[in-house]
Amino acid sequence: MVRSWSLAVLMLACGVVVAVTQELPWIGGIEFVFFVALAGLLSPLVFPRSLPALEAQRRSSVDGRPIVYWRPGCRYCLQLRLRLGRSASRAHWVDIWRDPTGAATVRAATGGDETVPTVVVDGEPYVNPGPAWVRQRLTR
Repeated sequence: MVRSWSLAVLMLACGVVVAVTQELPWIGGIEFVFFVALAGLLSPLVFPRSLPALEAQRRSSVDGRPIVYWRPGCRYCLQLRLRLGRSASRAHWVDIWRDPTGAATVRAATGGDETVPTVVVDGEPYVNPGPAWVRQRLTR
């Protein structure tokens, strides 16, 4: 879990350092707000609640919804999440840094790499699919 928050904490620390070392306080405040926003985007808070991989697989087999394997700090995962908007909560999300089974599933699908986002639909993995494609699968 610490690994999931490491980038967000690093951005907050950078924000504090930049704000404190800035000669003009108002510029330091603006830069700090920028780093706080960046920390929020890099944190797990932007994503829907993660499930364990086995639970996501079970739920997907019942309701047919896609499983999205992701990790914090991945710009492609963030891009997918933001472009899906509210429909993102309809997918089952698995954080591979918190779930070794999810990481193993991604490695099996990608030939040994942990390339995310990897989306599994009907048992078939798709590596880094486009948001429009995923949105189509969510509305079925």
